[in-house]
Amino acid sequence: MNNALYLIDRLAKEHSLSLAEYQALIDALSPETASYAAQKARAVREAIYGRDVYIRGLIEISNICKNDCLYCGIRKSNTACERYRLSEEQILACCEEGYGLGFRTFVMQGGEDGYFTDDRLCGLISRIKERYPDCAVTLSLGERSRESYQRLYDAGADRYLLRHETADAVHYGKLHPQALTLEERMHCLRDLKEIGFQTGCGFMVASPFQTSAELAKDLKFIEEFRPDMCGIGPFIPHKDTPFADYEAGTLEMTCYLLSLVRLIHPPVLLPSTTALGTIDENGREKGILAGANVVMPNLSPTDVRHKYMLYNGKIATGTEAAEGLADLKTRMDAIGYKVVTARGDVKG
Repeated sequence: MNNALYLIDRLAKEHSLSLAEYQALIDALSPETASYAAQKARAVREAIYGRDVYIRGLIEISNICKNDCLYCGIRKSNTACERYRLSEEQILACCEEGYGLGFRTFVMQGGEDGYFTDDRLCGLISRIKERYPDCAVTLSLGERSRESYQRLYDAGADRYLLRHETADAVHYGKLHPQALTLEERMHCLRDLKEIGFQTGCGFMVASPFQTSAELAKDLKFIEEFRPDMCGIGPFIPHKDTPFADYEAGTLEMTCYLLSLVRLIHPPVLLPSTTALGTIDENGREKGILAGANVVMPNLSPTDVRHKYMLYNGKIATGTEAAEGLADLKTRMDAIGYKVVTARGDVKG
């Protein structure tokens, strides 16, 4: 057995490797190692979650953002971005439609938009939980104070997704304006976990200037932090950002890393992202076959989906949520997996 396969076997048993070993595994990506890691990851995933695929109803509440992250299409400096913000009535209507379709988790995602104060968000979360007490509310709204996170949790929010983007401070600085630091991002993640949220982190694959050493740090961070959720997607450039001409991440490396994350932390809720479906027609299915167990269909109003454009070519078909969900169920059935109606909380 070659060294990479030996390391994958060890990871499946011990859920831990050294930084150097993680880097060696990343550098050893090949069709053989990817296939072996995926096979191991599927076995681990199915032991905990069976072949169930959890669906989350994604509601992109605003593309207004105070930040200027260099890779992001809704960055403050992008004057070509057509801005919008959903009203509370629109958000509640998305939830109503989603509930009727079988969604039991709603994910409110957006830029860091100052309009959404703690008072506004807490009122909104309370109304969603009153109407749909059997549903989970996930937030992905960026960096906030610990006091803010506590208020959102007390209002009924269950989960919070805050991608760390990269676990290397120097690399973080190359992707973000000076005002944003990895130290603050990690501080927020620790606060979220201590408060009691099911907490999610995550990173981009092949973001500008990224090396295998930095990816190894991401894997080691996930091993140590033990997130409840982890969002991994390929970097895809946006035409109106400083990184417009940089190369996108690959399906192969992203799926390989999904498999490794599943082996590192078996209970993790692991989405097969829209970005995967953007770079490959069957990308979301390939993510599930690599060990993922969550997909996030879009419940946002069809007339704003094309405006929430974090990167070029994002899937925004304009199909109604019902059509999109029916297509997703067909696609998952075809690979032997089953979309289920459940909150889909982390197990173990």
